[in-house]
Parts: sequence; C-alpha cells; structure tokens
Amino acid sequence: MAAVIGFVSLILAIVAIITSVTLGTALEQRLSDQLSVAASQTTRWATETEMLATATGTDLTAESVMLNKRVPVGILVAVYPPSDANGLVITASGSSALSDTELFQISDALRNSTTATVSLGKHGSYLVTARQTRDGTPVVTGLPRTEMQQTMTQLFTVVALATLGGLILLALTTAVTISVGLRPLRAVVATATRVANKQLDRGEVSITERVPDSEADPRTETGLVGAALNTLLDHVDTSLAARQQNEERMRRFVADASHELRTPLASIRGYSELSLRALRQAQGPETTESTTTALERIQAQSLRMTRLVEDLLLLARLDEGRELSHAPVDLTMLAVEELTDARPTAADHVWEIDVPEEPITVDGDAGRLHQVVGNLLANARTHTPAGTTITLSLTATTDGAELRVHDDGPGIDPKVREELFARFARGDSSRARQTGGTGLGLAIVKAIVEGHGGTITVESEPGDTTFVVRLPAASAEKHETA
Repeated sequence: MAAVIGFVSLILAIVAIITSVTLGTALEQRLSDQLSVAASQTTRWATETEMLATATGTDLTAESVMLNKRVPVGILVAVYPPSDANGLVITASGSSALSDTELFQISDALRNSTTATVSLGKHGSYLVTARQTRDGTPVVTGLPRTEMQQTMTQLFTVVALATLGGLILLALTTAVTISVGLRPLRAVVATATRVANKQLDRGEVSITERVPDSEADPRTETGLVGAALNTLLDHVDTSLAARQQNEERMRRFVADASHELRTPLASIRGYSELSLRALRQAQGPETTESTTTALERIQAQSLRMTRLVEDLLLLARLDEGRELSHAPVDLTMLAVEELTDARPTAADHVWEIDVPEEPITVDGDAGRLHQVVGNLLANARTHTPAGTTITLSLTATTDGAELRVHDDGPGIDPKVREELFARFARGDSSRARQTGGTGLGLAIVKAIVEGHGGTITVESEPGDTTFVVRLPAASAEKHETA
C-alpha cells in the first residue's frame, strides 16, 4: 500500500510542478507583453519630449517625459541622455526618483540584453527593457514583478494545498479500498487458523469451519482464494470422514476377528486338555471314544480358523491382482451345481432356478466363480427367515452374462446398504454364528467379480432384494490361445 501511495504521490507532485511552471511562464509572458506595450508608449513620449527640450534648450528628464501622463502605478521610467541619467517610479502619491545606484543597477542589468530583471531595493523586483528615442537616447521602461510574484505565491500555495489534500484523500481512499479488498484474505487467515487449532490427529474429526460465502466470491481474485480454501476443506473433511469410517470398521473387524479366532482356540485348548486327561486317567473303549470326539472338535475349530485366514489371504492376493486363473467357464452348469449344494443347507427356504438350456460361457476362474455364487446364496439364506423364496437366474447379454440372486425377504437395512460390499461390513452387528459373520463374504464376492472385469450391484426394498453380477463374455482369441 505504501508503494502505491508513494508512486501516485510522485505523479501528483510532478503534475503540480508542471502546472506551476506552466502558469508561471504564462504570467511572465503576460508581463513581458504588457512591458512591450508600455515601453513603446514611453519611448514615443520620450521622443516627443526630447524634441521639445532641444527646441527650448532644456534637459531631457524622466519627470518631463511622464508629466501629465496617465500611467499605471508602479511603472518605472529612466532616461540616459549624454548629460545626466535620471529616472523615477510612479507611486500612488506621485513619483519616487531613482538613485544613481539604482540607475547603475538598471544599466548594468541591460548591458548584454534589451530586457532583464533587476531588484531595486525598496522598489522591489522589476522587469525592465531598453529602447531608444529618434535621436538615440536610451529610454528604460519597467513594470513591477510584485503582483506577478504574489500571484505565483498564491498559485503555488493553492497547488501545494490541493496536492497535499489529494494525497491525504488518496491515502485514505487507497487504505479503505485495500482494506476492503483484503477482507476476504483476512477471513481466509481466520478460517485457516481455526482449522489449524483443531485436533485432527485422533478421534472423530469433522471440519465445519468455512470461509463465509460473502468472502468467497469466485468472481474476484481474493474471493477465489476463499472459494479454493472451502473446496480444500470440503475435500479434507470428506477424507477425514472416510478415514474415521475405515478406522471404525477396522476396529470392528479386529474385534470380530479376535472373537472368531478366540472361540476355536479356546475349543482346541479345552478339547486337547480333555484328551490328555482322559489318556492319563484310563484306557479303554470309553477313553478312545472321548478322545476321538475331542480330536474331531479340534479339527472342526481348526478348519474354522483356516477358513477365516484363507478369506483374509484371498482378499490380499486379489488386491495384488493375483489368485485368478482364466479359462472358459460354463455359468449354466455352475449355477445349477451351486443351487443344488445350497438347497440342503436350508430346507425351510424355497429354492428356484432359472437358467437357459444353452450353456453361457465366460472367461474366468471356475473355483472363484463358484465362490461368488455360493457366497451370494449363503448371504440370502442367512439373512432371510424361513419360508423365503430364493431365486437364482442367469441370462445372456450382448456383452456377456448376467447372474441374479433374488429373495423376497425383509430387505437390506438402508443404513448398511452404502457399505454393503466394504470389507468388514456386516448386515448384523451381532457375532452369532446364525446371523452374523466376519463381514468378508460380500467383499470377497466384489473383489472376485471385479477381478474378472465385471460389476456387482444390489437393489433392495422390503420383499424384493436382488444382487446382480455382470461378467464379460468369453473371448474367442483367448480360447484359441489356450
């Protein structure tokens, strides 16, 4: 701001100086023109007076030249006849004779030019010019510069005051303008400071601080900064919310996984201790039967832990783009086999299948696609009550195949629908084996489907829930290469 004011002040000062010099030059020219007219008149009068003095045998004097003449107050007339130089200044009360010193100053000033400026003490500064009569007598005429100097002084005073006032007004206007212009930046600083003082490194975080809309007008440069900060804060707030959600999901998964692993570990430990105690205490058929039962339970719990670890390992490998092999897969046969395997697991459900007679083939990993269909059927079975109809259908599309798993159960809770395919998400928060799980089933389904270049979606409302898997068609070139 200081630089702007200084630059404009310099411009105003230059303009003031140029104006003063121009007006001063104009006044000097005006005075010079007036002097020229007055000099012509006094020279003519001096010529007439000199002719009369020659005829009468008298001396030529300035007083005789100006006798009975109407001239402005302050005019100076000096004559330099061969006999004796003399001169006078017309005053309001008459005239004042010039001293020999003043006459010498005038002649000395006019030594090298016909017009000059001379200071005559009590008479002040004069602009004088020299002319000659018809007989060659020098006649000097002068006009006072006092009035012009007073005018110049007044002019300089007015220009200086106007310039100073302009500078003060400019400074105030510039200060107000810049202050108003930078107000959005102060709002940005205040918002950024409040955000910086928040605890963003732990716990639930939500950034509600924003630059006010009035200070974030994208049509101005400073407002554009506020709008950009608001956009950044929106992005950071969304990212922090996602991070918080992931952390909560991870904590829930750790709790679930710990529970899932603790239960079989406790069973393994208990049955192993029971087996050892039975072996130490007695021998016989009863001991053998008890030990066999315990070992079977140990094996079952070990398999349970193995499945959990394998699911986690599968997800990790799918993330890395591994674990999938590609070969022609008959989805029609696959759907029939999976529904056949699922029907005995829930005899209290109604199972239906709708597949075409002609086989529908896709490129993929047969084992993993079995897992996709099996997980979707198990999900429908687990989260629907007895008597629910579960329908598995398969149709061919222009670009591949579409597999649907539909049920007329109670539907999916809208609260969990958005994160249904997220890892560690569960439709039932309980850890009961009948309804709850580790939250990896649908996440595995989604990872396998996307690994095959397909998509999975879900539409759900009470009495109508459908999972739709779309897979690309088998490629003839791949078949020939295989």
